[in-house]
Amino acid sequence: MAQGLSSTTEGELAVGQIGLVWQQVKAPVVVPLLRVAVVVCLAMSLMLFLERLYMGVVITLVKLIGRRPKGRYKWEPIKDDVELGNSNHPMVLIQIPMYNEKEVYKLSIGAACGLSWPSDRIIIQVLDDSTDPVIKNMVEVECQRWASKGINIKYEIRDNRKGFKAGALREGMRRSYVKDCDYVAIFDADFQ
Repeated sequence: MAQGLSSTTEGELAVGQIGLVWQQVKAPVVVPLLRVAVVVCLAMSLMLFLERLYMGVVITLVKLIGRRPKGRYKWEPIKDDVELGNSNHPMVLIQIPMYNEKEVYKLSIGAACGLSWPSDRIIIQVLDDSTDPVIKNMVEVECQRWASKGINIKYEIRDNRKGFKAGALREGMRRSYVKDCDYVAIFDADFQ
């Protein structure tokens, strides 16, 4: 029983010491940390409020002034001109880089060749980096098939794969017929 009393007194003594330490630490350490946290939270709340206010003012001004993209950008479709013919349309180069694209090569080439653009104002450039000779042959045959239909399609291959896809695109841009193009569009072979 004396032993139980002594452990109870030791426990009460330990709790009392912890309470005393807490009282001594609370004022110089915890209270200043909480004050700093409150100031930081107030600053962040003020920043959020100012950001919302700024966005509200900007949105209101845009709606009042009525500045629209259609007044800023030329977006109308190109009108057919009988005298100019197709020369009214810009010359466009479409690059399709490929690497062993057995499943999607027909779909990719067919989609690019099926674009509604004058055939004399578009060049489709198939950049084939395939390492499999069977796939390379299938892609070349597909390009020849579209070329026989009157589509301006170029089949380009490289000796090495330096630079991978970006290297193929750069190599394709070095061709002499590219200099006549006003725009370049790049389609990934599996863009679907």
